[in-house]
Amino acid sequence: MQLLEEANKIMVERFGKDTILSLATISHHIPYVRNVNAYYENGAFYMVTHALSNKMKHIEENPTVAVAGEWFTAHGQGINLGYFGKKENYIIAETLKTVFADWIDNGHNDFHDENTVILCIKLTDGVLFSHGTKYEF
Repeated sequence: MQLLEEANKIMVERFGKDTILSLATISHHIPYVRNVNAYYENGAFYMVTHALSNKMKHIEENPTVAVAGEWFTAHGQGINLGYFGKKENYIIAETLKTVFADWIDNGHNDFHDENTVILCIKLTDGVLFSHGTKYEF
């Protein structure tokens, strides 16, 4: 997916920080929506979660998801990048530690538990509104 340069700039301004995003998954033809802390970079959203959570079970069953935020809605593919602390995740994990610094070490996350994973939502299509302009991708 290639975002227009201007649309990508808006996405980074709005979502390139700790932001609340609605994430929808499907399980057995039933939609489930929850709010998550997310961070946007290069056409994808990233979040820290638990591998055994319902959202991750749903994504394992059906990786197609929907997300919605400030004047933005999109579809994407949920990808479990695996354990937060694994070598391959070092760069994005360090970014997430900085972005989520206000809460990441509040005791809710156990970074010694290999079920603490990074979820990547790779965007496939969406609509973004900004100051009367509609961007579709």
